[in-house]
Amino acid sequence: MSNFIERPRYTCPLGGAVATITALPGGIPILHAAPGCAGNLNWTQSGASGLQVGGYCGGLSVPSSNVQEREVVFGGHERLREQIRNTLDVIDGDLYFVVTGCVTEVIGDDVRAVVSEFQEEGTNIIYAETGGFKGNSYYGYDLVLQSLFRNFVERGGEKVKGRVNLWGIVPAFDVFWRGNLEGLRNLLEKLGLEVNTFFTSDDTLEGIKKAASAELNIVVSDVYGIEAARVFEEAHGTPYLSTPLPIGPGATDSFLRQIGAALSLDNGKIEEFIEAENKKYFRFIETLVDVYNDADLQRYAVVVGDVNYAVAVTKFLADDLGWLPEVTVFTDQLRDDQKPHLAGRLADLESGLQPKVVFETDTSEIIGHINNHWPRFRSQKYYNALGPLFVVGSSLERELAQSIGAAHLSVSFPVANRAVLDRGYTGYKGGLRLLEDLLSAIVIGR
Repeated sequence: MSNFIERPRYTCPLGGAVATITALPGGIPILHAAPGCAGNLNWTQSGASGLQVGGYCGGLSVPSSNVQEREVVFGGHERLREQIRNTLDVIDGDLYFVVTGCVTEVIGDDVRAVVSEFQEEGTNIIYAETGGFKGNSYYGYDLVLQSLFRNFVERGGEKVKGRVNLWGIVPAFDVFWRGNLEGLRNLLEKLGLEVNTFFTSDDTLEGIKKAASAELNIVVSDVYGIEAARVFEEAHGTPYLSTPLPIGPGATDSFLRQIGAALSLDNGKIEEFIEAENKKYFRFIETLVDVYNDADLQRYAVVVGDVNYAVAVTKFLADDLGWLPEVTVFTDQLRDDQKPHLAGRLADLESGLQPKVVFETDTSEIIGHINNHWPRFRSQKYYNALGPLFVVGSSLERELAQSIGAAHLSVSFPVANRAVLDRGYTGYKGGLRLLEDLLSAIVIGR
């Protein structure tokens, strides 16, 4: 890994924080940052999140203190105080959330003190320190959740049997976040569970406030939201289960069995539900089998994506679709201790395939990893026979796919060549949607 990131696939923590707060029911972000922050984050997101940007107090409508040189010299407390007061006067919201940029953290503004003044007046307001030097947008998501769990979720009270919280899917930076969360909520509700997913249209601020009554927190990620889960467990005594994002029948079967075991649900009912859902899934699939075989729609594949999609898509391609994933590239900034666990997720695929696992943050280096594994341009005849090929990644992989003569589908952030509203890939139905999109990308030119 080099010392710089070429064509990054995330913003600073402030970007992840703003997207997360905007997705909360009634959430209003208030930026205590330099003037350029909101605009830069807006255009980055609008060009990379399947056209999802803006909304009420999102995009260029985000309230911001826009600190100038005067605040850098003399401190920005008064400017923040003024901005919060003005926001309360003109913007209706249920939870106001102050987040900070690099400049205000470097000069040492005491945001807690200013926010406390408004809390004492009865305002629903909390804060998170999200300076850009702390990490990336996924970490900003985690920081917002941590603050929410420490400062907004009510403490005490009894645990409610069958009530769970679910997170690990980052608004906007998982371009399919709405559909993915709703897909998982629907699955768990069919098991008789009461589910709080924080960010869907079915969630409420009151439900979030009562989140400590859940008997289990489910984090559908190996990285995103894990620190927040530990904070929740420390503050409210609720254990958490970390599991990969489930796409398609194989991963979803495993997901439901894990949840059932963690909550001591009736195993017979779990298996009955799994059998029924698989029956429906494969009734759709059987109509495709003849053309799949006759038109030779099986593909070698390269998967490029964030932690959630790199694992989930590779598993789906290998174990459910029967494709041959040759290389899987994780594009996140990861600690060395996180990498073996993620690689291990792909070491025991049911298909027996073992894709080459690569950790790479620089987009221009990905083609080199593919060529090292698959020397297409050598003269040996069997190397050239490894095709046709498909690249599942982001919009940044479109040029890569064209250069190697492969079909392409954008799934992982950034997605600039698709419009996304409520489409999702989780669960059994999500697997069908992903299958449709993959095969459509192959036959679209016919």
